Amino acid sequence: MAKRIGGFDLERELDRHWLRWTLLAWGVIAGWYLWDRWGSVQSLALGDTDDNMRLMQVRGLLAGQGWYDLRQYRLSPPGGLDIHWSRLVDLPIAALILIFKPFVGTALAERLACGIAPLLPLSVTMAALGATVRRLVAPTSWPIAVIVLLGCSAALLMFMPLRIDHHGWQLAMLSVTVAGLTDPRRARGGITVGLSSAASLAIGLELLPYCAMAGAIVTLRWVWDGSEVRRLQGYALSLAGGSTAGFVLFASNANYAMRCDALTPVWLSVTVAAGVLLFALSWLNPASRGMRLAGAAVAGAAIAGGFAALFPHCLSRPEGVSDELAEMWLNNVREARPIYMHSFRLGFPLAVLPVIGVIGAGVAAWRAKNAGEFVGWVAIGLFTAFAGMMLLWQVRAGGAAQLLSVPGSVALVWIVVPWFLERSSMAVRVLGAVAAFLLVSGLFAGFVVKYVKVDKPQSNRAAVYRANARCASASGMSLLDRTLPPSALFTHVDLGPRLIVMTHHKGIAGPYHRNERAILDVHHAFTGKPEAFRGIARRYGAQYLLVCPNMAETTVYRARSPDGFYGQLSKGKVPDWLTPVKLPKNAPYRLWRIEYGR
Repeated sequence: MAKRIGGFDLERELDRHWLRWTLLAWGVIAGWYLWDRWGSVQSLALGDTDDNMRLMQVRGLLAGQGWYDLRQYRLSPPGGLDIHWSRLVDLPIAALILIFKPFVGTALAERLACGIAPLLPLSVTMAALGATVRRLVAPTSWPIAVIVLLGCSAALLMFMPLRIDHHGWQLAMLSVTVAGLTDPRRARGGITVGLSSAASLAIGLELLPYCAMAGAIVTLRWVWDGSEVRRLQGYALSLAGGSTAGFVLFASNANYAMRCDALTPVWLSVTVAAGVLLFALSWLNPASRGMRLAGAAVAGAAIAGGFAALFPHCLSRPEGVSDELAEMWLNNVREARPIYMHSFRLGFPLAVLPVIGVIGAGVAAWRAKNAGEFVGWVAIGLFTAFAGMMLLWQVRAGGAAQLLSVPGSVALVWIVVPWFLERSSMAVRVLGAVAAFLLVSGLFAGFVVKYVKVDKPQSNRAAVYRANARCASASGMSLLDRTLPPSALFTHVDLGPRLIVMTHHKGIAGPYHRNERAILDVHHAFTGKPEAFRGIARRYGAQYLLVCPNMAETTVYRARSPDGFYGQLSKGKVPDWLTPVKLPKNAPYRLWRIEYGR
């Protein structure tokens, strides 16, 4: 590529004004995604239960619900369901609604906010990754990071319009953490890592292992090089202070209990204790590397030992659910399964880029020109390898693993592609460079899964997908609004959040682990004996029974109890205390009024 085009110095422009061009690129990308998905935005096609619940949380806030009250009162009536999230991610969505509402009305304002809000953390991610590769690869390498990021299918999915849940912001904070780890200005880098980790924890605990890994890397840098003391001090103070501020500002009333699944007093005490101990170590700053290592080991042991002694109930799974709920529901959540339990089509693209990222970080560290570059690449390599291994625990780590792999991939592109471009043969220059880029960027994985068929076809998959889509559609939900006055509908767990977003009705449960009783009640009602159903439904004041035949959740009912209540309904065996409600012939639901008698 020419460095100068006419009077325009491209290399100088990409270097000096990189942030301006990054944000311009983000604007173009964001505009494309909004245009491409405008039909879904207009129909408010929130595809995930968490996205639907996030919108209900924002609606509650704008309607006057308390800042620290995160209960959802239109599920599990009359008391409502406890949602363990924080208000932090609600803020940009609520702000966008308030900005658009005077001009387009509430309904369209909500749709615009849900379309735009997920793209905001993408801008942060692009800028943070750009800063990282500029420091470690080359000042003009940031466009390659943007291109590689666009190929990160799992990560990019979290920034798509309507994906308003918190995962996009957590990935943005992770990218800021990486930028902080590679910042040559030590105090600023430490503060960046501490604050981004604190913000991530205030949002949710999904990336807690990555926050811990980032803290370990900062500490090990200080152990190896005592001159890194300013980075450690900045990290310690900002982690403790940022976590405290996050708890005070965003922890719900329910999160003041000693729970293990959010930033509660449990994890706040851990981050504050870690910050205090690490700051004390940095203040002492022993001259000997061995003494620094011993001090770090003692601090780590004190934190781990204190956690085990004070919060033994958090040593098992943080959700704190019963064995019954885990077996019946939580263990069956697809994203909570390891990568080897998923199809080749899903697993291969997730696994490829972390391998490339680790290799790239290793090669770049070997070629590093100075100690700062070397240490930065070692930190990224460790982080990427850790994220890759997390895939063996849960496939939901895929987005983070891909994101952390971007710098290593960019390093390989910067090394390999120019080699081909310098060959004398035109064929080698063009075809070799393109093939090399597709290989080291991981983009080839998309072509592999598209044309290589190794997964066994599932005969019922198409029917399940069709039922999931039709029952959650805006047209289907509007049918329920027109057919019934505001009522409490006993329906599936996964349909509950969508029901309350799109209709004036109440539901029973949503897929949130703190609401164990409601989830178990729904499963017991559908898998138990028909005569037991009415007693469960009566507790929630349910007036109607709504089912979505062939929805994914219903396959669980039938598998667990073929002759249970839902199994019999699916065979046409309907008790006489269920009165059918007439729906159009093509309706995706079956609906009955529940007759309790006297």
